[in-house]
Amino acid sequence: MNYLFLFIPTIGWGLMPLFVAGVKKSNIYHQIVGSVLGAFLFGVVVTLIKRPAFNMTSFLLAMVAGVAWVVGQCGQYYSYSKIGVSETMPLSTGLQLIGVPLVGVLIFGEWASTQAKLFGFLGILALVVGVAFTSLTDKGTAEGNKQNQTSTMIILALTTLGYITSSSIPKALKGDGVMIFLGQTIGMMIATFIYLVATKQLKVLKEKESYQVIPAGVIFAIAALSYIISVQMNGVNLTFVMSQLCVVISTLGGIVFLHEQKTKKDYIYTVIGLVLIVAGAVLTSVF
Repeated sequence: MNYLFLFIPTIGWGLMPLFVAGVKKSNIYHQIVGSVLGAFLFGVVVTLIKRPAFNMTSFLLAMVAGVAWVVGQCGQYYSYSKIGVSETMPLSTGLQLIGVPLVGVLIFGEWASTQAKLFGFLGILALVVGVAFTSLTDKGTAEGNKQNQTSTMIILALTTLGYITSSSIPKALKGDGVMIFLGQTIGMMIATFIYLVATKQLKVLKEKESYQVIPAGVIFAIAALSYIISVQMNGVNLTFVMSQLCVVISTLGGIVFLHEQKTKKDYIYTVIGLVLIVAGAVLTSVF
């Protein structure tokens, strides 16, 4: 059972981008509304069924994690439209796999032994090189436009700080996983509403594309709740790294099912990058 919860986030978060990108004519606003609404509804239903005990401190911190997640997710959805799922996901995942372990070392005192530090930083080096390979794109493709790619990568890198914050906060939380997840989804709802007001996009609440993305939000919710439960069962490092291997599913899915165009050289870069990201992920968690 422990290992079942370990793999559900990997599969769920790998499939989620494909479901989101599959909703034709949806934009970043539809996508964030549908995703968050689906997650919130799932969180409410599970909470009503399980009726978990509440810890106010953990609940409030979980809300902060939810707000941070919206920042990261908006950056990711923006990147889908500019450079595609198959290029966004390796970059986003690689940056998270670099950032979260560093937070663990600097704040939570992880990698205490010399051996752990050695293999950990070798893993980060592999991740950096892997991310660099996945970002190499030929000029013959839509993503290869240098100005488009550079600006998108900068936005993705900055907003990924939201993901890193969201993934790091649960390390400090105690209490029932369902309660923590509900707190996250409430924080996500608040942040999404503020985002829509700030961008004057409240009209998307009336548009069908927002509700067509709800299934993607439910998939995210199942994966996110399983992630919280898995952290309690299997530990933070192993759970986080396994969950981020969703990059393999989403990247290959973007190529196969969404028919994102790449040249032969791009495929080679992508495969090398994915292999290095997986290797780096293992090195930062196992030792």
